[in-house]
Amino acid sequence: MSRDDDFVTVAKVGAIAEGRGGTFTVGDRLVAVFLSGGEYQAIDDLCPHMGASLGAGEVFDGAVACPWHAWRFSVCNGKWLDNPKLSVDCFEVRVAGDEIQVRRTPRPKS
Repeated sequence: MSRDDDFVTVAKVGAIAEGRGGTFTVGDRLVAVFLSGGEYQAIDDLCPHMGASLGAGEVFDGAVACPWHAWRFSVCNGKWLDNPKLSVDCFEVRVAGDEIQVRRTPRPKS
């Protein structure tokens, strides 16, 4: 599989409102895709605390708040804002034409 074949279309441009997200199946994972500051970002959908959907949370200042217990994660790098040693996976996002696409494999953790 080439690197370009590693992307999955999840939605059309405009389907995700600014400051909001959605949950999509990418390969065998659930991925939360957000529109924040005019850019699409993607992180693992499941909050590591109790498994709530991060895609259902709202984004403020580049962070999504878990809808169950308000744990906040950066939508850019997946780090938990209260303890950056804990993070969720991040995924590369691109826009091809009018399609929002997410890479199947997570970015390496930094």
